[in-house]
Amino acid sequence: MSGYSHPPDKDDLERAAEQLEAPLANLVGDYEELEVRDKPQAKGIYLLPNLLTSAALFCGFYAIIASMQADYYSGAVAIFVAMIFDGMDGRVARFTNTSSAFGAQYDSLVDMVSFGIAPALLTFNWTLTGLGKLGWVAAFIYAACAALRLARFNSQLGMDDSRHFTGLASPAAAVTAAGLVWMSQTHDWTWAAMDWVHALLLTGLGFLMISRIPYSSFKFVTFDHRVPFVRMLLVVGLFGLIALDPPIAIWTLSLGYALSGPLLYLRRAKGGREEKNETKQNDQADFH
Repeated sequence: MSGYSHPPDKDDLERAAEQLEAPLANLVGDYEELEVRDKPQAKGIYLLPNLLTSAALFCGFYAIIASMQADYYSGAVAIFVAMIFDGMDGRVARFTNTSSAFGAQYDSLVDMVSFGIAPALLTFNWTLTGLGKLGWVAAFIYAACAALRLARFNSQLGMDDSRHFTGLASPAAAVTAAGLVWMSQTHDWTWAAMDWVHALLLTGLGFLMISRIPYSSFKFVTFDHRVPFVRMLLVVGLFGLIALDPPIAIWTLSLGYALSGPLLYLRRAKGGREEKNETKQNDQADFH
């Protein structure tokens, strides 16, 4: 059969790919990760988790471009999608055992763009321009606090309790800030004091990010064991509420999570003071 040709085998495809990659590899070099001294240096990076991280970067960059073009609805949604990709890359890396130092650093740089710069610029272009210097100062405070929070997180890798974050995570802060823009767009909220609400929200979220208040990381949630049937009904009900009005539902959930840290912190502090006072009273009673 003269018209038939065998498909190229895997080795041929790999050699062709190497020939195409060789000029670019010579130009940009390759990444070598330093591991344990007894092990050889590992060349290259893991594709799947870093691909998801790159998708989060694309969404964050698109949000910036959309805000510059006054497409605030698309910009806010893009930040929400970036949060989804950001949550997926870490779980995929842990599930496939492809975690690496490169991935952790790349993820933090992407978080700075998607959850630090993008929400600040989106909010500033949407409503803070009318406040003049106060507007861009509020946006800068948020962006600077996001950078400080990420730097602190990187310096404490492997030291923090994996069940909790120290301070509000930048993706949650970004969705809370962008969610208000999204909700204002869909429901046409243009109050006279709306710019001040956005400015105070950005500033408050910034300080929550750099605070020492613990937040649940939800890393204890797994999908490989049985749960009560009622819990599945609650999840279905939550999806139904989100479907009714996604902007309001998502912003309410994100705001509730942002406020949960200070509320639980104050509750624990109050409980600690009451326990200390009760102990002191018991000691005084025993003394008398």
